[in-house]
Amino acid sequence: MTTSPAIGERSDRERRIGRAVKGVFLVCAVATVLITLGIILTLFKDATTFFAQVPVVDFLTGTEWKPTQLTGGGEYKFGVLPLLSGTILITVVSAIIALPTGLAAALYLSEFASERVRSVLKPALEILAGIPTIVYGYFALVYITPFLERIGLPVSTFNALSASIVVGVMIIPMVSSISEDALSAVPDDLREAAYGLGSTKFDTSVRVVVPAAVSGIFSSFVLALSRAIGETMAVTVAAGQTPRMLSILEIDQNLMQSSETITAAMVNVAHAEGGGGTPAYYSMFALGLVLFVFTFSLNIGAEVIRDRLREEYR
Repeated sequence: MTTSPAIGERSDRERRIGRAVKGVFLVCAVATVLITLGIILTLFKDATTFFAQVPVVDFLTGTEWKPTQLTGGGEYKFGVLPLLSGTILITVVSAIIALPTGLAAALYLSEFASERVRSVLKPALEILAGIPTIVYGYFALVYITPFLERIGLPVSTFNALSASIVVGVMIIPMVSSISEDALSAVPDDLREAAYGLGSTKFDTSVRVVVPAAVSGIFSSFVLALSRAIGETMAVTVAAGQTPRMLSILEIDQNLMQSSETITAAMVNVAHAEGGGGTPAYYSMFALGLVLFVFTFSLNIGAEVIRDRLREEYR
């Protein structure tokens, strides 16, 4: 039996299309890697220029950040610790708000909500992810801060608590969406086995489904934390521009006062500087390098933990 010419021509065309598509995918993958390497090399190159002017030890251990706009003379200060502590403070508080809320929403959508309710609630949650971050910042400034004042909290106009709340709200969709996908991927056999042993729906959800999906849930937490660490405009508008060292014994005071994160400091330096070549200009790349190392270490550690928590089902 011989193959008809039409079938042979179609097979050749499909192979050519397949090779072309494979080539496009390869180009996209290589471009992604090259762009990432370019960003990293740029950070290292310009950060090296900064560290040639400012000692690394002074940068990593300094407790004052005054890169521009000094009044009455004085010396520029490039200590990153106030910015790092502000970043950690806002990230931790936003995580306390977002992680349990997002997981609870995912658990409800996956295990308890009907199809009709899920079709309404899940898109409504995901709408939050489409709101521009600067809108969150102004929302915190105009609504959340006055509300905190009305309930008796001694917050300043710009404060870390309002910024933490809006960042927490902002990352809830990421936690809920990824966690809901992980929970939905748990085999129904595990649920049925738990029901067969007499477990209630709540017990099955909390004691069987969540532990089985813990790897995916943990991934959603890490991605949400990375988003919170790198958030810029919301914290710039809501938290203010006052680098402040974190005091463990006065966390409440730190939350009520203005603060500044690494990303916000980069924005402020970029706005203040008219051109390149100054230590303040190159400090943006040093801050970017610190942020990169911070998030990269977080993701590497999370990957190791996730591999240990991952379960395979056959």
